[in-house]
Amino acid sequence: MDSAQLSHFLRVRREALTPGEVGVTSSTRRRTPGLRREEVAARAGISTDYYTRLEQARAPKPTSSVLRGLTRALRLTLDERDHLFRLAGHTAPDRLSTDDHVSPVLLGLLDRLHDMPAQVMTDLGEVLAQNALATAVFGDHTRLDGPDRSLVYRWFTSEDARAAYPLEDRAQESRLLAADLRAALVRRGDARARALVDQLLRDSTEFAELWSAHDVAVLRSRRKRILHPETGVLELDCQALLEENRSQILALFVPVPGTDTADRLALLGVLGAGQDH
Repeated sequence: MDSAQLSHFLRVRREALTPGEVGVTSSTRRRTPGLRREEVAARAGISTDYYTRLEQARAPKPTSSVLRGLTRALRLTLDERDHLFRLAGHTAPDRLSTDDHVSPVLLGLLDRLHDMPAQVMTDLGEVLAQNALATAVFGDHTRLDGPDRSLVYRWFTSEDARAAYPLEDRAQESRLLAADLRAALVRRGDARARALVDQLLRDSTEFAELWSAHDVAVLRSRRKRILHPETGVLELDCQALLEENRSQILALFVPVPGTDTADRLALLGVLGAGQDH
């Protein structure tokens, strides 16, 4: 780990970002260029103290999860991300086998979507980036590791993952997720997808039964209901915007017309803003 070079790189990249580029609004005048340290830390999902120590070359070696968060927070390109990992004493992620990098353009789009939840995901159900409303509705899923990174795995192995769905909607959700994963496995044909399926077959009898049916379907659009503890039922039209190779998805969750979901999302936005201060 090259602490001095890492410190300098983080500071330079932070100062190069304007608040407007990442959707940060401020009523106070800034005495220095770029983002504040606490703003970068919050967006990376780490403490301000730890980020400050990184910039001061006083912190221990960051984990790959922390580096992924910093990549998103600082809007790094692939080359910059690889540089960050190497400075921190890690091997740069394999570009041929990882889907973790989200382009700065796509992250900028997320920051500008204020009235609907939106998130970037892989086709294995791994959430890579979320806007504030998506975090408020679904929770922060960007810092999970191992099989739990996949919402498909969590759905079939954790009752907590199903708690936000009405009981009568859960069987259909299970069928859709299994059918979509079947399509992803064959389309990708890689060890990462195979490992996820094998783990699910070992850990979930429900998944094994659905898998044996060999249903195939790519999730592009559907309607879902979410039972949120603070606002009640949210009715959302889910639209998946797919990359050409379909390895990453921009998932938009649009309030269903004729419901009060838009008002409830606005309330969640206010509650979330209050918790940030």
